[in-house]
Amino acid sequence: MITIKNLQKNFGKVSVLKNINVTFEEGKVTAVVGPNGSGKTTLIKSILGLVKLSAGTIEVNGKSIADDFAYRNSIGYMPQTARYPENLTGNEILSLIRSIRHLNDYDDDELMKIFNLEKEMEKPFKNLSGGTKQKISTLIAFAFNPKIIILDEPTAGLDPVSSSYFKDLVLKQKELKKTILLTSHLMNDVQELSDEIVFLLDGEIKFHGSVQSLLEDKNETKLERAVAELMTRSLPQ
Repeated sequence: MITIKNLQKNFGKVSVLKNINVTFEEGKVTAVVGPNGSGKTTLIKSILGLVKLSAGTIEVNGKSIADDFAYRNSIGYMPQTARYPENLTGNEILSLIRSIRHLNDYDDDELMKIFNLEKEMEKPFKNLSGGTKQKISTLIAFAFNPKIIILDEPTAGLDPVSSSYFKDLVLKQKELKKTILLTSHLMNDVQELSDEIVFLLDGEIKFHGSVQSLLEDKNETKLERAVAELMTRSLPQ
């Protein structure tokens, strides 16, 4: 579980996150959505400890992450764009990450088969297609059995079959009571996978609740239209 209290992040005089209070619960997929520049990436970087908070606290399983790096071992992170050493093969990248993380709970056989990666893992990363790089990024995020999974635009670049397999994988992890945080501009994916939605605009939470409650509130069946209406009403007139 991730608990964020009174989080603020400023870059100089620019306030990027403003008094964020939110909890990401176990056994749920929570989607963080919003337009470009709304603060989604900064929020993720804050949770990962990649930016220093201006104010507020972030707790993972009841413990503050301030000056504590060990909590990162419980996180599987899939970035929007997979960037790994270009000259290494997929197997070498996976071996490198395994040695860095010092984790024994490691199983990639099922994921290798699901995404048909056995042969691709022997090729230099620079020679792989964008979709294959994304599959390897999926493998890295899930193979170490993390308790917390953060997915940033995870289906970008995946073909329909791989995207379907990926969604099944996320839902399976939810059943295992993992804490799953998802960002995506694809509202169909968000509606299919997510239990709750956090809508950010200009660094502030404008809505936090279940996907179903948002649909009912906006009298819509498609999340894309409900979010569009939410965004329109939240913008200054």
